[in-house]
Amino acid sequence: MSRRIHLALHPYGVGGPGQHGLWKDARVAKNASTDINYYIAQAKAAEHALFDALFIVDSQFINATSPAHYLNRLEPLTLLSAVATHTRHVGLVGTASSTYNSPFNLARRFASLDHISGGRAGWNVVTSFDTGTSRNFGFDEHLDYASRYGRALEFVKVARGLWDSYEDDAFPADVERGVFLDPAKLHALDHEGEHFRVAGPLNLSRSPQGQPVIFQAGVSEEGRDLAAQVAEGIYAPGGTLRQAQEYYADIKQRTAAYGRDPDHIKIFIHGGPVVAATDEAARRREREIFEEDNDFDRNLALLGRSFGAYDFSVHDLDAPFPDVAHLAEKGGRTGAARIIERARAQNLTLRQVAQSANEFRTSPFVGSPRTVADTIEQWFDAGTFDGINLAFRTDDELQLFVDGVVPLLQERGLFRTEYEADTLRGNLGLPVPANRHTHERLLVAD
Repeated sequence: MSRRIHLALHPYGVGGPGQHGLWKDARVAKNASTDINYYIAQAKAAEHALFDALFIVDSQFINATSPAHYLNRLEPLTLLSAVATHTRHVGLVGTASSTYNSPFNLARRFASLDHISGGRAGWNVVTSFDTGTSRNFGFDEHLDYASRYGRALEFVKVARGLWDSYEDDAFPADVERGVFLDPAKLHALDHEGEHFRVAGPLNLSRSPQGQPVIFQAGVSEEGRDLAAQVAEGIYAPGGTLRQAQEYYADIKQRTAAYGRDPDHIKIFIHGGPVVAATDEAARRREREIFEEDNDFDRNLALLGRSFGAYDFSVHDLDAPFPDVAHLAEKGGRTGAARIIERARAQNLTLRQVAQSANEFRTSPFVGSPRTVADTIEQWFDAGTFDGINLAFRTDDELQLFVDGVVPLLQERGLFRTEYEADTLRGNLGLPVPANRHTHERLLVAD
């Protein structure tokens, strides 16, 4: 089979970063971010369009300047468990922090979602970069980069070990012999590492896809390296075509260097398509969206997220950009470093940095259905992504993409016309991981 594009849907609710004014749109329910029926409808729409997954973001720290969607929203795994009972094929990917969770508890929750959905769960592993989160979990300070990513790597390894607690045929449930469990096929983990001590075993068997699919969003060196070691899906930053090409090639090379098949890691770039009858109408609508959300105070607050939710409003806006480099180590270091470098090189004030952080930047996926389809095909052929994580402001805009762009991609053989499988792994073309204990048993037998 020729290589095909994967598509995921990322609901905005009442408006996340860069979509601050979305809640004012008459077409958006003011309780969308807390209404399970909104998410069920989004998942059904994605499934009707044959998308691979519904992707739910999350964070565990807010203040009054946070985007509307962040201020009041449902917890991802609870949300996705409800959605699972209303869908059959679309994958269900939830975000959860490896810094502020315990491996046993989170492994059990994702394994439960995997069973509830029949093998469609995915975990987007984040290390958290809002320093305020630490205070919600009883810590005075956020962990530094090395500690967060070292913990994340060990966390994923522990979770995968727990997901292998039972071999696939551990439950004969033989009434005549009175044997429900074959105890030889239940395995404790007995993990003792730098960050965790976990005995196991997990009290839940493997799902039809073996284990939940691991996603990650790595931009820094540590993040890219973690992704290359453990991720099966990546949410990439995108940027220009050249930047996307460089990121894609780098991740694939790192993956191969760790002895993994580069085809077993699917890279999704962010896409916020704007589709209209003509290119001119779509560009006009794109500009309108920018103007609706271009609020300086919100932009200043958003700037602080790269520095661990730092409050820049305490500084003189027209003074040189303040020396906050030390905050980046426990925040979003890569993005913060770019901001600092630009501010110093151009001698920018804080006001200028905040304004430039939200300058109008046209998206490549804007235009008539044919123009958007052509651009997607061009980027795909250029080796920039395996899939696109799509975000739409309204149901109308989602439907314009589904009705106008998707059929063109299907006609070109770039997107499926039916689901290949009932599991997320199957639809992404990822292998079912062998249970390590069954594998070891086979090796001994040989």
